[in-house]
Amino acid sequence: MGLSIEVLIADAAWLGEVPLPERLSRLRDAWYADETGLWDLDAGAAQSVEGDWQWPQGPDSAYFGVYAFRRTLGSYKPHFWAGERWEDVRDHADPVLRAALDALLLGLIWCGPDGEDEHTDPGVFGDGPAVSNGVLLARAPDSVRRLAATWERLRPRLGGLRAAFTAHAATPQEGGWISSFDEFTDLLEDWGRVLTEADRRGWCVVGLKD
Repeated sequence: MGLSIEVLIADAAWLGEVPLPERLSRLRDAWYADETGLWDLDAGAAQSVEGDWQWPQGPDSAYFGVYAFRRTLGSYKPHFWAGERWEDVRDHADPVLRAALDALLLGLIWCGPDGEDEHTDPGVFGDGPAVSNGVLLARAPDSVRRLAATWERLRPRLGGLRAAFTAHAATPQEGGWISSFDEFTDLLEDWGRVLTEADRRGWCVVGLKD
């Protein structure tokens, strides 16, 4: 089936009410709780609207939200392939655009040219096997603020990448994930919505292995 990801934003102060080793469980327990309404198939609440938020009900409703990415089916593969496509095109990108996209993607989903970059701030959940086995992304509010600012600088420049992406990274004849520039930018725009909303609230951004 492959690796799946659920992207959430969460109130850092609420998570901070419990010790680091308990924060991941706190978020997961709240997310999966029956009272949230996120899993109530009869009510249709679990039918995610792509490109939109799911806000829970229940006692923890004020502390987190879940974002449904467009055309990903919850899979991590589109995010991974966005990083791969960026590697194909980055040497052909305008230097200012390249620096901004490097910063954004390194902060979220791309492991960098050496494949070693991490996407977790230890101040969110701590570290250790339980975290590394369950978390793909954990950005504290300070990191979210920087990434959101990077996105705002990058957004009006993205169109300048179209020709280079089409020439060096597009794979429409092969199909698969992120095969066109529009699919690439749609994914980035979804991440931009996540970062903007989290920054507006001063919250964390979290990507959980589902």
